[in-house]
Amino acid sequence: MAEFLMPSLGADMDEGVLQEWLVTPGDQVSRGDPVAVVETAKSAIEVECFATGTVGRLLVEPGTTVPVGAPLALIEPTAATSRPQKHAKADAAAEHTKAHAPARAASRPTATERKTTSDPVATPADGGHAEAGPLIRRLAKQRGINWQTLEGSGPGGRITRTDIDRAVGSAARPPRVRATPLARRLARELAVDLGALTGTGQHGAVRAADVRKAAEGHIHPPSPGSAPTPSRTAISASSARQATADLMARANREIPHYYLATTVDMAAAMDWLREHNRRCPLAERLLPAALLLKAAALAAREVPDVNGFWSEDHFTPGDGVHLAVAVSLRGGGLIAPALHAADSMELGQLMAKLKDVVGRARGGRLRGSEVSTATLTVTSLGDQGVETIFGVIHPPQVALVGFGRIIERPCAVGGMIGVRPQVTATLSADHRATDGITGARYLTAVDRLLQHPEEL
Repeated sequence: MAEFLMPSLGADMDEGVLQEWLVTPGDQVSRGDPVAVVETAKSAIEVECFATGTVGRLLVEPGTTVPVGAPLALIEPTAATSRPQKHAKADAAAEHTKAHAPARAASRPTATERKTTSDPVATPADGGHAEAGPLIRRLAKQRGINWQTLEGSGPGGRITRTDIDRAVGSAARPPRVRATPLARRLARELAVDLGALTGTGQHGAVRAADVRKAAEGHIHPPSPGSAPTPSRTAISASSARQATADLMARANREIPHYYLATTVDMAAAMDWLREHNRRCPLAERLLPAALLLKAAALAAREVPDVNGFWSEDHFTPGDGVHLAVAVSLRGGGLIAPALHAADSMELGQLMAKLKDVVGRARGGRLRGSEVSTATLTVTSLGDQGVETIFGVIHPPQVALVGFGRIIERPCAVGGMIGVRPQVTATLSADHRATDGITGARYLTAVDRLLQHPEEL
């Protein structure tokens, strides 16, 4: 039996609050399935299972603060993976014996088969409905029950009065909505009808986030004279901002940063983008961010020394180019979910993934693998009018790429003064892992790639 442990969801995480279980004991789970929601100082994160099997005991109640590495639940391996070898050999021997048994033995009916063949009330062998006598049929009709859909509990599968009574009771009871325990508690507290919600959890289960979303805009004002209390959103925003500040202070103390910048001519990229969007449906159009991200990812493939981690006094290259994208959270704070294998995505796929991950980051629905596996971070404040940004490296990564606003500037091209769209690309890098020559090679690669947008 395997233990499901509280994962580390970032370099700044020492503990987390188990907010919600997305599974119950007895559920079948596969590696990578979301099983719980953990609240960190920055956001609520869906954490995935690392094993395949059956959920055994849940060891921690929702609302409990748990240190990283502590057991949260027990996962029982499936029978297929845990069956002893001797049983497998016995099964194989039985199959071999059955396959080589004399044909006359196979043609001789067993006692059970003879009884089934001669029993006039047995369920038909061709998959037909179970039998029911005239009285039972009349009773079923009176109570509005289709007896042909029932599974009989009488001899040979015959429908009985008990089966009819049970069916009537089931029809009278409202269907039980699949929901997590926290979602049920919140639904009672916020007066939300679970049956009216569409669940976003596993197998359509209603989650706490679904209940909160349904309750938005229906919060009753406080009663007169009641003391105002700080909202959970305000508290969370404050803690998220503090967690970000603590990590960045540590990074500034421990990482010997160096900074580089270059100006990239975006005329070819913007011309290509306008032509591409003119031919595409509205839903498939691209933003300049897609080109910048793809160029950053491909350049990291070319210059892998900026793509990885510094830990235990040595550099470890990333197992792929997993770009973390800095996302501002509502109310304050930052989180940087990863776009896995960004260098191998098509531009349209990268654009769709970016929209998806930004939306889920702000809605508190990120996966654990999206906040703990990034190899290089990209940040941009161009939409806020900022032209240049020098970021702080997110440990244990060794570099951070910044893009400012694309702005038209006067410049010399081919000996002539003209006005062209340009963007300032910056690199903050760890001097323990690389030096200025490596950083310059990276920014040069970004510039070159953006001059040929059709190849991105």
